[in-house]
Amino acid sequence: DILVDGQLCDCDVVVNCQVGDPVPLEVKLTNWSKHSVGPFALTVMPYQDYQNGVHNYDLQDAITFVGSNTFYIDSVKPTKDSVYFGALLFLYTGDFYLNIKFHEDNCSRELPLSWLCLPSVHIRATEPV
Repeated sequence: DILVDGQLCDCDVVVNCQVGDPVPLEVKLTNWSKHSVGPFALTVMPYQDYQNGVHNYDLQDAITFVGSNTFYIDSVKPTKDSVYFGALLFLYTGDFYLNIKFHEDNCSRELPLSWLCLPSVHIRATEPV
């Protein structure tokens, strides 16, 4: 589950926030398998989609993380949850997306595709009223 500013997100939801206000981000991982999983890292990568096949990940002047954008997970036991909290600060207006991935920790290859991608989260940063 992914919550942005307290709203549960899926691929059809656009979360609105204001420039300059920290936006809480919560990612909850539930292990539905019969075995413990881990260790791995959860990475949040913001980008802009130019709608022409180009994704701009070079956003250090537009978005900053309050804390880290990578969370290390030792292991998650069967039927248990692991929740990770962070926050984003948008410095400019625009439509942004969050690409959330899981990677094997201490290894150069990524987990199988079924583990890799959560749906992109769409956030619209607007001027304060």
